[in-house]
Amino acid sequence: MTDPVVIVGGDAAGLSAASKLSREGPDREVIVFERGRWVSYAHCGEPYFVKGEVDTLDDLLSLSPAEIAERGIDLRRGHEVVGVDTEARTVAVEGPDGSFEQRYGDLVVATGARARTAPIAGSDLTGAFTIHGLDSAAAVRALLTPPATFAVEDLGGEDYVDREMVARYGAMEPPETAAIVGGGYVGVEMAEALDAWDVDVHLFQRSELPVPTFGEAVGETVVEHLRERGVALHLDAEVEELLGEEGRVTAVRCGDGTTVDADMAVVGVGVAPNVEIVEDTPVELGESGAIAVDEYGETTAEGVYAAGDCAEDRHVVTDEPAWVPLGLTANRAGRAIGRTLAGTPTETGAIAGTAVVKAFDEECGRAGIVDAAEARDAGFDPVSRTITAGSRSGYYPGNEETTVTLVADRESGRLIGGSIVGKDRAAVRIDTVATALEGGLAVDEVERLDLAYAPPFSPVWDPVLVAAKVLNGALDG
Repeated sequence: MTDPVVIVGGDAAGLSAASKLSREGPDREVIVFERGRWVSYAHCGEPYFVKGEVDTLDDLLSLSPAEIAERGIDLRRGHEVVGVDTEARTVAVEGPDGSFEQRYGDLVVATGARARTAPIAGSDLTGAFTIHGLDSAAAVRALLTPPATFAVEDLGGEDYVDREMVARYGAMEPPETAAIVGGGYVGVEMAEALDAWDVDVHLFQRSELPVPTFGEAVGETVVEHLRERGVALHLDAEVEELLGEEGRVTAVRCGDGTTVDADMAVVGVGVAPNVEIVEDTPVELGESGAIAVDEYGETTAEGVYAAGDCAEDRHVVTDEPAWVPLGLTANRAGRAIGRTLAGTPTETGAIAGTAVVKAFDEECGRAGIVDAAEARDAGFDPVSRTITAGSRSGYYPGNEETTVTLVADRESGRLIGGSIVGKDRAAVRIDTVATALEGGLAVDEVERLDLAYAPPFSPVWDPVLVAAKVLNGALDG
């Protein structure tokens, strides 16, 4: 009898692999070990739960344990895989009833990533959060809710949520001032979430602009808009320490010695891949520190696969390994590995680093290589142009300025990246750029794309087409 497929991690990549395998290879036993209580939930929805736009934690769950069981998947929550023996094909597991070894026929490592807090001292103080998991999101919303109106049951989560921690925060007086350390996705989304609770928000970013991977034009627009919405920005400011009294956050201290009072802090300085369980195995890590995989998601150890935030993927522009931890990437790779293990070899697909983020009313998108230095490091001679055009026909209500930056390689004329920002359906337009990157289109080919036009949706020349036309002129010049 074939040993089971063992999957480590019960979120996007792991359960996508398990679900696809259970449908297409029902004869194979599937065991999923998840060290926590939460499974199959939407990380990206956490700021909107904190804000209150998402009512309960249950709304962020894609599959319940009961639904997972109905698919024939043996899900074991509260079981942590602490080691892998690729020769014996076993994993070492620590569970509620003790430690044991589990044999596997194939192994899928889908351990995700963890929030970084180093080198910021004081990140363990009460009132300091990372917003990387539903328990932390629940704790923040509990803290923001006045004690007189707070009830743990209102948050949902049933037996999943850390009720003791959440109840402790729910008994505290709400903060008046919050410090957000890091101006990336989490930072700008949490600025909006906290502002909705009438909290004074201070956002600290160690570089000159927030959302730095989106490029200068997007960052400048976000700066202006955040200030318009009352967010106090501290740019070129590196936070070194969270200060506290009696174990609770009271202020942040920057590298230049300045301090800013704050009743709570959100640390959003990035994530790191969880790869510890393969450190003493033949499974190799890539330059990024995430697990190296081939086009089918298999690692350098036979029968061991990896997907999601712990694994690298191939970048569509450079054709080199890259680590860009995002939700679609995890789901897609897990699903492909599930098909492969069911007997139909399926490539996990390349990535373009396509991402969107909402900063209050501004929608931001990016794909490919936007930064000129990064482009040169990848062997390109980058040429970029930035334009601003209307989102709809000028005479139609709702028209808003939309700023698009496109980047091309001078020698080949190939589009290698782009970013976009605006208030009217701007973010979704980045999908046109992502599709062009996947197709390897030259800028003149992008200019000739037959995009849809009607006054309520777009001007005759969509902003992406305008940007391609201007960039193509620069390449010809």
